[in-house]
Amino acid sequence: MSFSLNEVEVTARKAARGAGYPWGLAEEAGRATRWLCAQGLPGCESLAALLDADLAAALQDHMPGGLESPWRGRAELCPLGTGAALSDSAARVSGGTLDIADVAQPMLFLPFVAAAARRLETALSLAGPGFTAVTDGTTLSLAGTIPEAGTLTLRPAAMPHTGNQEQTRAAPDSRAWQTLNRFAHRTYAPATEESRLMGAGAGLSDND
Repeated sequence: MSFSLNEVEVTARKAARGAGYPWGLAEEAGRATRWLCAQGLPGCESLAALLDADLAAALQDHMPGGLESPWRGRAELCPLGTGAALSDSAARVSGGTLDIADVAQPMLFLPFVAAAARRLETALSLAGPGFTAVTDGTTLSLAGTIPEAGTLTLRPAAMPHTGNQEQTRAAPDSRAWQTLNRFAHRTYAPATEESRLMGAGAGLSDND
């Protein structure tokens, strides 16, 4: 099955919230997943794997302990929390290199790099084990395969000449989509007796 990018964003946002992320980061997760899917990358699969890892349960342990390079956490870094830190300090990479140690699901960090590139009006390179990605915020050039975890290096780069063809729909793996919906379901209010009766139509009245 395929889904619109709007469906992807809404489902990803609800899933991140259901997994315990605060609303701000849940909204970032939705936008990040949408951006990845628009680039033809498996954003839903990456988010599903991140949510299954349950980093939100102790999020502060998975955030950078400071903004001086290299960025580290008490445990592996969450790409959403680390991406939010980058959003707040993008100017730090405008003229130098930033090393970021032990990032879980680094694919989900890439949309934050793209946002920083747009803000700085330059291209940025994100490199890690087995891959190099260059983006100016819109165009993405990716060589290699992004791993499930790794240490990353972020630096200014030349503008990419070619990039991925932008997609308008996403076709996530069915298991990943089920995982996102499982987490999203946690955000739904449980049915009450009153709501069940209202949903039934007639309630307790009988006018016959």
